[in-house]
Amino acid sequence: MKKNLNGIPQPRHRKAIRILAVIAGGLLAAAGLELFLMPHKLVPGGPAGLSALFAHLTEMRLGLFLFLFNLPFILISRRQINLRFALYVMLALICLIIGSLALHHAPAAVSEPLSAAIAGGLCLGFGIGISIRFGGMSSGAADMGYALLSGSPPKSAELLIMLLNCAILLYGGLLFGWDQAMYSIIAYLLAFEAVRISLRDLSRSRAIWITSSRTEEIRQALRLLLDREAKLIQAADPAGQPGTLFCIATKLEEEEVASIVRECDKDSQMVVHTAGRRRLAALFRD
Repeated sequence: MKKNLNGIPQPRHRKAIRILAVIAGGLLAAAGLELFLMPHKLVPGGPAGLSALFAHLTEMRLGLFLFLFNLPFILISRRQINLRFALYVMLALICLIIGSLALHHAPAAVSEPLSAAIAGGLCLGFGIGISIRFGGMSSGAADMGYALLSGSPPKSAELLIMLLNCAILLYGGLLFGWDQAMYSIIAYLLAFEAVRISLRDLSRSRAIWITSSRTEEIRQALRLLLDREAKLIQAADPAGQPGTLFCIATKLEEEEVASIVRECDKDSQMVVHTAGRRRLAALFRD
């Protein structure tokens, strides 16, 4: 797929849409937890399931545990990605917590546990997926969304995630009964699949060609602000002939690359190709 980024909306419009999407995702995930899963004592895996389990055991608000168990992922996003992404993470988590607190005393939306597992799992999964796709990581991002964004987690992380989820579901079964554990597994699987659908093609790499008369300035800006190396294909001519840069970025980084390039040279042009790993590897072969 090929597209020219000169026609995309202005950054302010995109930012507003992104913020609204992250807020909507956080609130949708909160509705899945408080209106469907929590009233039926269903505990999906990951930090959301762990928070639900502690909320049932201590009879304290779910929002408190959502904050405590998701705080490490906010710190990870700030340390390993960038401040802007960490702010979206915080926004998604704040909306999830506020939504959870606001819906805490609301009655269950459905009376059947199977219907609750299906609806709650889908709401939780799509809420998390929307938040991640538009820049935030709420609730189960550690074992679902974040792993998908990075392609696949290390084998040791996969094992740890699997053991954590098994422990949560096992303890939930011992505490609330094995029927509830079965419904919890259904909710977790549906949430996982909903996240995967929401993030489809998000982790695929983009091959980006940048045409500009200020190629060196753009190259330095990408290295400094995004920690992204750009390959100089053709240097800009002093007579005014523009040069060409090539770099690889993920879908998540595509918007930031466009913003950096436009900031350096508003007359620049960008062309983006969506490509698989094999296709990208072929671009570097002699």
